[in-house]
Amino acid sequence: MNILLVYPRYPDTFWSFRHALKFIGRKASFPPLGLLTVAAMLPGEWDKRLVDMNVRPLAESDLAWADYAFVSAMAIQRESAQEVIARCARLGVKTVAGGPLFTACREDFPEVDHLVLGEAEINLPPFLEDLRRGEALRIYADERRADLGETPIPLWELADVRKYASMNIQYSRGCPFDCEFCDITALFGRRPRSKSREQLLAELDSLYVRGWRAAVFFVDDNFIGDRGKLKREILPAMIDWMEERGRPFYFYTEASIDLADDPGLMELMVRAGFEEVFIGIETPDEGGLAESGKVQNRNRDMLASVKLIQQAGLQVHAGFIVGFDSDPPSIFERQVRFIQESGIVTAMVGMLTALRGTRLHKRLLNEGRLLGDASGNNTEIALNFIPRMDAKALINGYRSILDTIYTPRNYYLRVLRLLREYRPLHLGKFHFQPGYLGALFKSVMFLGVIGKGRVYFWRLFFWSLIRKPRLFPLAITYAIYGFHFRKVAEKIGRNGMPEGSGFGV
Repeated sequence: MNILLVYPRYPDTFWSFRHALKFIGRKASFPPLGLLTVAAMLPGEWDKRLVDMNVRPLAESDLAWADYAFVSAMAIQRESAQEVIARCARLGVKTVAGGPLFTACREDFPEVDHLVLGEAEINLPPFLEDLRRGEALRIYADERRADLGETPIPLWELADVRKYASMNIQYSRGCPFDCEFCDITALFGRRPRSKSREQLLAELDSLYVRGWRAAVFFVDDNFIGDRGKLKREILPAMIDWMEERGRPFYFYTEASIDLADDPGLMELMVRAGFEEVFIGIETPDEGGLAESGKVQNRNRDMLASVKLIQQAGLQVHAGFIVGFDSDPPSIFERQVRFIQESGIVTAMVGMLTALRGTRLHKRLLNEGRLLGDASGNNTEIALNFIPRMDAKALINGYRSILDTIYTPRNYYLRVLRLLREYRPLHLGKFHFQPGYLGALFKSVMFLGVIGKGRVYFWRLFFWSLIRKPRLFPLAITYAIYGFHFRKVAEKIGRNGMPEGSGFGV
């Protein structure tokens, strides 16, 4: 049996880092972990081939070779996924689809031959057994939660790791919080489930023996969901593993802001090799936090919490949202002020969207305010519900935030502010890779010579080189990120929506 695993293409978005990846000669941020894990669950005697369309196009010869095409996608990949499925149908290649897009929107894909929804550890085995007997059903959708002890190591040999900026690992699923706009609890539940220490170390080993020596993204939606197990078992084991192998990786992940309340946990994470953490800040307005059920962010000084995390040795990236029913007219300026004062360089600001499966989607549907499906691109100007705020004012305000925070002056000011606050317990060794020296020269040319913000680039360049030379590679990395973010912001600004006016900072 020839199995083609297809990962549809992402559009050019905030998190694609497409413009930044060109500096280091990489095609995509990280490989399709879900498909590689599914590949490891398939019979060993089957021939398998991966096509990540973010790395290379899907060729006719790939489809001609395949007996089945396994397709996994998130909502933002809908358009590309539909094209893949249509091509398979035209050529008579049977399709098996799963992942968040198909789990939430199964009725939108009548042309798919088999839908394996929910968690693969539960639903893939019965499909494979029925397929072996020639009796495969169209839908497998048992909603039970999987035991992650049954999750195999991804089949890394299917991916060309040289094409990616980072590798990825999933340690846990589920989040103890239930924010109204988030679909994670619908997909994975509120009780965090995690892999054993032995499993995790085996996955790290699997990357190490393949020669990987750089970033590893823990894709958990809230890495600290079970902080007791982390502190007791996982992080101490990771510390030992890293020290024994000369610290070959550095890690980044996602967590809730209450990480700031646990200095011991932060210290262990940094010692284990974590350098970055993404946090859902969402809004500095208490009304928006209360409305969305963001209980972990309420009744705290979030700016102080961010500083604590930075000073513990973790760079903070964050998500912000405008469009809550409770948002006052001042919310746009307040968001800008918080982002600038916090030194959060990677600040993803989006308009609120109602995803299928969320409590927000159900509420807006009941209130008669839902206009359609969300694209999955949370930085796109595409309201899929009727907001309380005037829509034009909301769009103008949103664009004003982007126009302000990603100007070279304000962006580089945040980088400098972060580098002043950032206090790593120890700075992991710099993992030099092919393309990095070229990235430095490209940054000098495109950002320092012909870039509109070249005066700010050189200010950062020499400040970090003289004042914090060990952080110089990080400074250049953020300068390159800024190039990507400005490209994305400019694309949003060209979409024909009403013009906005920037705020002064």
